[in-house]
Amino acid sequence: MRKVEVCPYDEEWPKMFHQEMIKLQGIYGLQIVTIHHIGSTSIKGIKAKPIIDIMPVVKDITEVDKFNDQMRVIGYEPRGENGIPGRRYFQKGGAARTHHIHIYQQGDVQIERHLAFRDYLRINSELKNKYGNSKGKVIKTISL
Repeated sequence: MRKVEVCPYDEEWPKMFHQEMIKLQGIYGLQIVTIHHIGSTSIKGIKAKPIIDIMPVVKDITEVDKFNDQMRVIGYEPRGENGIPGRRYFQKGGAARTHHIHIYQQGDVQIERHLAFRDYLRINSELKNKYGNSKGKVIKTISL
């Protein structure tokens, strides 16, 4: 069973993203087009589950599976598409997850969806606060 907690914003979250970004660049090299910090931990000031969501964008999604062993070395569990066609998903931390990686090929519509949601909350303080507060009320009660 995994208990989901919602925490106040932590200034360490962007640093944690950056540390993982460097590791991912070292593994995927020239396959990487860009790497985005997504999810609630990427939105300054919002309450969030303390799980860093990372979205690398690659040139060719079919090449990603070739790096699964290297991802395991840095603590990630490869989960394949994990329910979203065209994505490669990895999680780190076991039951006490610390990071999720969602890899998409450049041009995938999911990229724009993730970035639009993040960017809208970043510029809309009222909605950001409502979202963070409601998330805390709902998620604190859920055990997975």
